[in-house]
Amino acid sequence: MLICNEFLLQTVILQDPGITPNTNGLPGLPALRQVVGALLTFSLVICVAAFVISAAAWAMGSFNNNAHYAGKGKTGCLVAAGAAILIGSANTLIRFFSGIHIN
Repeated sequence: MLICNEFLLQTVILQDPGITPNTNGLPGLPALRQVVGALLTFSLVICVAAFVISAAAWAMGSFNNNAHYAGKGKTGCLVAAGAAILIGSANTLIRFFSGIHIN
């Protein structure tokens, strides 16, 4: 098993083409970064709105003894919070998993 892992590691190292991303290769890259930043902001605002609506549905379902609405409200709150976490940490996650260190 160890021999197989070493062979696989050597194969992966040999297949590295040596290409690194550059920041000035495409025209319009700063504009694209601004658009993506605006999309991140817009998405976080939508997550907050979804969380508020889901919390209201949860409260109304609990107040009216409607387990279905309360359950859907809980699910909506969890989904909105999870989406906000992923959207907020998207830049960090991509940087971590790609191994790129931008100063």
